Amino acid sequence: MDKILVVDDDLGIQKQLKWSFSGYEVVFAEDRQSAITQLRRFEPKVVTLDLGLPPDPANASEGLKALEEILSLAPQTKVIVVTGNNDKENALKAIALGAYDFYQKPIDSDTIQILVNRAANLYKLEQENRQLAQAAPAMGKIIGNSESIQIASRKAEKIAQTDISTLLLGESGTGKEVFARSIHEHSLRRDKAFVAINCASIPENLLESELFGYEKGAFTGANKTTLGKIETAQGGTLFLDEIGDMPVGLQAKMLRFLQERVIERVGGRNEIPVDIRVVCATHRDLHEMVSEQTFREDLFYRIGEIVINIPPLRERDNDIVLLARTFLNQYNEEFGTKVKGFSDAAIQAMLQHKWQGNIRELQNKLKSAVILAEGSVIQVDDLGLIFRENQESMESLNLREVREQAESRAIRKAFHQSEKNMSRTAELLGVTRPTLYSLIDKYHMEDIKTGS
Repeated sequence: MDKILVVDDDLGIQKQLKWSFSGYEVVFAEDRQSAITQLRRFEPKVVTLDLGLPPDPANASEGLKALEEILSLAPQTKVIVVTGNNDKENALKAIALGAYDFYQKPIDSDTIQILVNRAANLYKLEQENRQLAQAAPAMGKIIGNSESIQIASRKAEKIAQTDISTLLLGESGTGKEVFARSIHEHSLRRDKAFVAINCASIPENLLESELFGYEKGAFTGANKTTLGKIETAQGGTLFLDEIGDMPVGLQAKMLRFLQERVIERVGGRNEIPVDIRVVCATHRDLHEMVSEQTFREDLFYRIGEIVINIPPLRERDNDIVLLARTFLNQYNEEFGTKVKGFSDAAIQAMLQHKWQGNIRELQNKLKSAVILAEGSVIQVDDLGLIFRENQESMESLNLREVREQAESRAIRKAFHQSEKNMSRTAELLGVTRPTLYSLIDKYHMEDIKTGS
């Protein structure tokens, strides 16, 4: 559970706040020194700070010093200062020093819980934004903090400024072309062309002319001399995607080009020197294809001087959430939408999903979710995923939590049964409209508050 640090020398208030903050682990401090000790030890996201601390509890000087120290050591921490009824001046001074908010005694459990929840949510949002800003390694568009993607990215970065032939291995949709483009963009050839061709998407009888070009009159319909992909990449990088699907007959000609760095157009007789870097990729098991003699062993070793394995999305831990937030921002801009984020269940559903289509599948899910989302956050249904809640791990014995969860579920059910009519929702729940709105605020049900 997230941790909250309560700094107050009144044991009665400590006890009251301990039972007020459901869903959090509460730790305590009685003065400035113990507050700093607890801050270093537990690194809480939120601190409630009584400004009247010993040895001068009648004034706010010690509390303001504690505030400055806390924010100096942990500037992202959200500090809610607690003041007396007639101490608004010091509360505003605390805000000027960087406090998140202030609360005046006497303490109302529900109200201060709302303040803490908002502060914790803001901390979480800012933390996610910081992670996003730091997520892209040196290789530009490659996003991820997981160890597996970092290893692949560092390897790509090291070989980028060489001309060594590179083979990218990974399932479909893992971002092999993104890696290839990043290698090119960080190479000495970055100002020249990046030319990509998918060997699996072009019919076998046309692939040779697509790669090597052809002379006028080489075959019926060859009305002019045409450069192939290899020549158009002159000075730059040629990306051969799905090279495992290249016909065996064409593999020999490709091998000669890689060895000699010269080509002959279809129907031509002249050797044409070509200076390019070659990056290949495939989702196939080339070792198995070599043993089955469907892929030339000599070509395999020629294209795979360096091999980079790109991990599938399901093995990249929380990179799924980082990528999802990146795509969310991208599609918000593209479609003019203002979706702010994901529900907790949606995040858990994304982490549980197997992502057989990898990043491409995630992109498709996010694009449709941004368009279909009815509220300010994306729900599980918007993604078209299934969230299997682990009941044993999710079950709470805290009566406040159980009641809050039951009330939240009942409000949502009544809201949808009443076709989003607030008066009818209140009737179904057996409460007044003001009470309903109070509960909606208490449980941060923004989608219902806006009627979405």
